[in-house]
Amino acid sequence: MDETLIIKRLVVGSLSANCWIAGALKSGEGLVIDPGGNDVIISRAIDDAGLDIKLIILTHGHSDHIAALYEIQDKTGAEVAIHISDADFLEGRGSFSSQFGISYKTPPPPDRLLRDGDTIGVKGLNLQVVHTPGHTPGSISLYTAGKVFTGDTLFHRGIGTTMMPGSSRSQLISSIQTRLMTLPDDTIIYPGHGRETTIGAERRDNPYVNGRKDNSYW
Repeated sequence: MDETLIIKRLVVGSLSANCWIAGALKSGEGLVIDPGGNDVIISRAIDDAGLDIKLIILTHGHSDHIAALYEIQDKTGAEVAIHISDADFLEGRGSFSSQFGISYKTPPPPDRLLRDGDTIGVKGLNLQVVHTPGHTPGSISLYTAGKVFTGDTLFHRGIGTTMMPGSSRSQLISSIQTRLMTLPDDTIIYPGHGRETTIGAERRDNPYVNGRKDNSYW
């Protein structure tokens, strides 16, 4: 796969979510993961990257990860993909916009409903869909060799919150242990909040992985 990849992190919205722009330099095609707010900033970054955005992938349906979806889809004409178990979030069910204090235009229906094991991407960058439920029923991670976008499943020394309807602490921990901790230690984690880390670092230092208590979650 390795045509020189572009991976750019943008911190957007009132909850400082990560929006990722990724693509292959050679093909010129790209995708956006979790356009969670500040559509003008995301649009400018897309233009600066020089990528033709073909796809918008949502790691889950919470409002802090989809609040700029309407505008970015309108700008790019890209297809929208989300796991089938979170598809109703795009119609406002359970998006928690009022609790988060986030308002946004209702996004378009998804073009593709994802399932575990699907492959999705653009020319030069293919991602495997890894269903990692717990934060939401349809939370996914997106894996390509040496890299994984984890949404709000796994962070640097933290995990996603399980304090909302539809979430499950035991399911989230199981997803991390059985779906993510099986990846090589040098796999780079691109999370939904906070800085990059690696599977090996989280195996060693993350209290939810190694059993030590902590309270770092979203």
